[in-house]
Amino acid sequence: MELNLTGKRALVGGSTQGIGKAVAMELAALGASVTLIARNESSLKSVCKELPALHGQSHDYIIADFSEPSSLEKALSVYLQKGQIINILVNNTGGPPGGPVVAAKSDEFESAFRQHLVCNHILATACLDGMKKSGYGRVINVISTSVKQPLKGLGVSNTVRAAVANWSKTLAAELAPYGITVNNILPGATKTQRLVSLIEAKSGKTGKPVDELENEMIAEIPMGRFATADEIAAAVVFLSSPAASYITGINIPVDGGRTGCL
Repeated sequence: MELNLTGKRALVGGSTQGIGKAVAMELAALGASVTLIARNESSLKSVCKELPALHGQSHDYIIADFSEPSSLEKALSVYLQKGQIINILVNNTGGPPGGPVVAAKSDEFESAFRQHLVCNHILATACLDGMKKSGYGRVINVISTSVKQPLKGLGVSNTVRAAVANWSKTLAAELAPYGITVNNILPGATKTQRLVSLIEAKSGKTGKPVDELENEMIAEIPMGRFATADEIAAAVVFLSSPAASYITGINIPVDGGRTGCL
C-alpha cells in the first residue's frame, strides 16, 4: 500500500494546534512538504520548526484570518504566485460557539458560513490548477459527525457543517474526471482545546462539574473514551495518500462508534 508523500506539498488549515497540527506532523512524517495556514504568526513559526523534514522537504506558512475571506484570498494569491503547487489541501477550521439554534443570531450563521464554506471554497479553487497540472490532487475537509446526526447544543455548527458536506459532494463529482478526490473526515468528541472550551461553557451554564459532563459524553461513545488528535490525523493522511486514489465523495466518521447511523 503506497502511503509515501515525498514530492507532494500539503496545505493544512488551523495547523497550529489540535487536529490541524497533528495532521501537519503526520503528513510531514510521510515525506510531504507542509504549508501551514493560520492567523497567529508566532504559533505558525513554532509549529513549522517542529515539523519533521527527514526526506529533504521544505516547510513554510501563510498568515491568514478566516474571518476575513478577502484577506485569505489575497494571502493565498501572493503565495501561489511564487510558483508553489499544492497537491493536498486539508480544510480544517475551528467550529463556531455552541448554543441552541433558536437562540442563534443571523450574524452567527453568516460568520460561520464565511469561515467554513466560503474559505474552504477559496482554498480549493485556488489549488485546483496546480493539482491538475501535477496530476495529483486531494481535498480533505475536517467537518463533524453532525453531518450525519446533528449534535445537541451546536445549532449553528450543525447547519453550516451540512452545507460544507454538500459542497464537498458536489465538488467531488466535478473533479473526479481529473483524478482529484474530495472527501470529508467527521471527527467525534476529540481531546482538543475546542472540546475543553465546549465542556467548560456547558459547565458554566448548567452548574455541572466538568468531570461529570465529560463522563456523560464518554458514556455515549461505545469505545468508552475520547479520540486523540493523532487518530483523526491518521484518517486524514490515508485519504491524502496514493492508496486512497479511488475513494471520493464520502464522509468517514472517526468517532469510536458514537454516531447512531451508517
